[in-house]
Amino acid sequence: MSSKRIATIKIGGSAMRNRVNIMLLIMTLLSMILAGCSKESTKSTVVEGDKGTTIAGDEKLPPYEVKLVFYGPAQKDLELVEKEMSQITLKKINATVKLERIEPAAWDQQTILMLTGNEQVDLIVTGGTEFSRQVAQKQLLPLDDLLKSQGQDILKALQPEILEATKVDGKVYAIPSIRDFASNTNVMMRKDLLDKYKLDASKVKTLDDLDPILETIRKNEPTITPLGKPGASAPIVNRILESSWDILGDNIGVLNSLDDLKVVNLFETPEYAKLLKTVRRWYEAGYISKDAATSKETAVDLIKANVGFGVIQKGKPGALAQTETRTNTKLELVNIGKQITSTTNITAIMLGIPANSKDPKRAMMFLNLLNSDRDLINLIDWGIEGKHYEKVGKSIDFPSGVNATNSGYNMRQGWMFGNQLLSHTWITDNPDLWIEMDQYNRESKKSAALGFSYNPSPVKTELAAITNVVRQYQSGLENGALDPEVNLPKFNAALHAAGIDKVIAEKQKQLDEWSAKNKKSGR
Repeated sequence: MSSKRIATIKIGGSAMRNRVNIMLLIMTLLSMILAGCSKESTKSTVVEGDKGTTIAGDEKLPPYEVKLVFYGPAQKDLELVEKEMSQITLKKINATVKLERIEPAAWDQQTILMLTGNEQVDLIVTGGTEFSRQVAQKQLLPLDDLLKSQGQDILKALQPEILEATKVDGKVYAIPSIRDFASNTNVMMRKDLLDKYKLDASKVKTLDDLDPILETIRKNEPTITPLGKPGASAPIVNRILESSWDILGDNIGVLNSLDDLKVVNLFETPEYAKLLKTVRRWYEAGYISKDAATSKETAVDLIKANVGFGVIQKGKPGALAQTETRTNTKLELVNIGKQITSTTNITAIMLGIPANSKDPKRAMMFLNLLNSDRDLINLIDWGIEGKHYEKVGKSIDFPSGVNATNSGYNMRQGWMFGNQLLSHTWITDNPDLWIEMDQYNRESKKSAALGFSYNPSPVKTELAAITNVVRQYQSGLENGALDPEVNLPKFNAALHAAGIDKVIAEKQKQLDEWSAKNKKSGR
């Protein structure tokens, strides 16, 4: 409608009323004109090439950079992968992606500084004790409302009981990556050395059965460390704890039996004492490096450098092939014990939205894409197709001329980001790996406390004191450097002085309340 026609509309009544009516009519007509002009753009999910805002339904999204903070090895082409991911996220949520990698050895210190300061962090890898600490210190946002409004694909991908396991006081604070939700203990050893000395790994049924093999390697291969650590900050026997007890999030009060809900002090159990005696025996025999308690070198580092032999790891389908790829070495695997599923298995690796995020809604949009967009998840898992990998049948492999040593992006951490079931399988893996993973999860022994997460806030003062005690003793004991006959009693005495009994009582109280609520609701 032209402005000329507006000016010639005939109006009656008083002069004042005329002026008011004219203004109201002009405003109404202008609104109609503007609505008609913009009608087509509001239908569009994305306005491509718009440097100002993107329209998502009726919502305008200004430009934004989503920062994802994680740990892992250095990647030369990390920025190239960022740019490729941003091409997808710009079109879908008008956001670019910033991948901020931190060295594993520096993770604790740097993330504590990040979250206690004002630095923008939109998504951060979390889990285990750090998750409990971050929730207690209100460094992670509750996600329930964001999930309903922006996380519909996450809700479709995750089974309700899995999401339930992430809750603290009835609220979701992080989203687990979709991966192995069960674990058992396994031992991986170099096949060339097993064959060389005619050692039969199939005879290993318990940890004590490893002694003859480790002794043979120690005596005949003086430059080889028989047993390395599973992680830079993880002691020799660390992975056994998660696969033998329901550690209820942080090891400070555990279930000694998966079939009942009695919380006990892990460090006073006979099983833990026996484990420490075993690792101490190995340490004194020279099977473990003398600096294991302080060194950041892992078993993978040692084996890759041809100075390591074996490792006690967390078991899951595909673990052997993946470790062989990382070490570029043929390994043999033996399983010890049946796989179990606990809340801790589920919450071990998650992505949370920190209180430091400048746009939590956009962070959730990006997290939702990591659980639904195959192209996006394969970029962060494997890099750029044609440059870092190429398709070979149902799987993928390095392109011609590229290998594990010269690839610009070979992180191998798909278990960390979103829905791993959307990821390609590597050429060395079974193409049906994700089917195997589903079966492995379903056949696991479930903890009676599956779905329980406790809120550590009522005992955060005690937990801070306990953390200092654990740092003083645990690494030395679980790497064999400290004599458990002398130091385990000291460890427990210090734990009691720091308030572990109060923590266990609080955890038992919350567990009992959770159990009563489940019985009442029929779950």
